[in-house]
Amino acid sequence: AGDGSGPVGAAAEDGGPPAPERVLFPPTFSVSEIKNKQRRHFMFLRWKQQQRKEKLAAKKKRRKEREALGDKAPPKAVPKTIENQRVYDETTVDPNDEEVAFDEATDEFAPYFNRQTVPKILITTSDRPRGRTVRFCEQLSTVIPNSHVYYRRGLALKRIIPQCIARDFTDLIVINEDRKIPNGLVLSHLPDGPTAHFRMSSVRLRKEIKRRGKEPTEHVPEVILNNFTTRLGHSVGRMFASLFPHDPQFIGRQVATFHNQRDYIFFRFHRYIFKSEKKVGIQELGPRFTLKLRSLQKGTFDSKFGEYEWIHKRREMDTSRRKFHL
Repeated sequence: AGDGSGPVGAAAEDGGPPAPERVLFPPTFSVSEIKNKQRRHFMFLRWKQQQRKEKLAAKKKRRKEREALGDKAPPKAVPKTIENQRVYDETTVDPNDEEVAFDEATDEFAPYFNRQTVPKILITTSDRPRGRTVRFCEQLSTVIPNSHVYYRRGLALKRIIPQCIARDFTDLIVINEDRKIPNGLVLSHLPDGPTAHFRMSSVRLRKEIKRRGKEPTEHVPEVILNNFTTRLGHSVGRMFASLFPHDPQFIGRQVATFHNQRDYIFFRFHRYIFKSEKKVGIQELGPRFTLKLRSLQKGTFDSKFGEYEWIHKRREMDTSRRKFHL
């Protein structure tokens, strides 16, 4: 055949060399069926590259069509994401709800928000911390003003908490580690609780962050809390807010952000820089980490007899990807 679709060795119409063989995969063929690992990886990369090209071409085509239609172009479709398909939670907080306002005025954090107390934080670790955990605690103390680091050795938390209360500490932060890596954070509000236990992951110290800014200054940072919408999330957000003094010093241009997305709390510490009247640049100062709430306990830390307000139970609570608790 002259179109090159014949068998191997078929000559071209002009009597030239044989036409190359056309490789035709069956309709149900999958790249995963290729036995050779290197060839399979190569074919997969080619397939991904082709997919990106087709997606980019379709995007350019849609943009040209919208430019041609001008004002008559239909509105852009809203992409479906897990966030905008979230299952409605009946505990979502309404800012104008009188019950929520009453709870905020009488809860354990009311003295802080009424400016009756000044935050004073004690940061401690698990027994005999390793170097990475020690450096993380030191860097965390530069983010939270009026915080003090204490490395405990064999001293139980039940003995530390009364000493903290006697010395007017308002919060206790415990950084736990496993295999020399920080993997947990316990935040206890003093003197009456509550106590939150978080799983910690993705810890990055300052030297591990690319394009980071200079060392943070001693100015009080601004605090941003994003997407803490339910009653549980509202309580967790108030816990984080009560770690920082009331009046930020804007001259320092430093911002501590707790961003909740799909029940993962991402912490970032930035400095913003005014490039012009309309443009603002940001520099990440570090450290950064991610938290996942495991439990919220009434009162101060008590692992045996404590009363829990909320406990994360994976098999019961994580049945839907569109169901979030914070």
